[in-house]
Amino acid sequence: MHEIEPFYNWRHLYTSENDTDSPFYGREYSDIYFSHTVYNYYIHPQWDEFGSNTLYLKILFIDYEKATAIIEFIGEWNDCLYNDIMFLKRNVLELLMSKGIANYILIGENVLNFHYSDDAYYEEWVEDIDRGYIVGLGFLPHVIKEFEKGKIDRYLIFNENILDLDWRTYTPDNLINKIESLL
Repeated sequence: MHEIEPFYNWRHLYTSENDTDSPFYGREYSDIYFSHTVYNYYIHPQWDEFGSNTLYLKILFIDYEKATAIIEFIGEWNDCLYNDIMFLKRNVLELLMSKGIANYILIGENVLNFHYSDDAYYEEWVEDIDRGYIVGLGFLPHVIKEFEKGKIDRYLIFNENILDLDWRTYTPDNLINKIESLL
């Protein structure tokens, strides 16, 4: 797992550590020292921690004019034991929402499992973004089934056309436009 880096081909367009409106503004990263783990497996130091013990993220791109954030995840999304959605909502999403972000593209190719609890934070998230959207992109089939089992798919859009989108071949603006055309 330590070799899985966040997607870096858009770094010339956006870096969260240089964005004064980002929750990760001012962070410094090492390519040498690995300190974060998911179940005793070290992960690449470029991933950002936000309070969860098992889930990490990287904000790949934010377009403030289009009110859209693209966020990539790695690890186990565990609402049951660790209340990951609460940490995500309180420590990341609320700050982004205060800056006008209402659309979220969540990339979950590296999310290994999802364990649901209740849907209160998801419901609150959807209410907070009003007419925005939350799209799941690249999540594994067994992870989507767990989202469905917990009825979280009422809040996140797992459209078949979007799930299988080869998102790495797009620029961020084109990806946002493509997803909006598929909604």
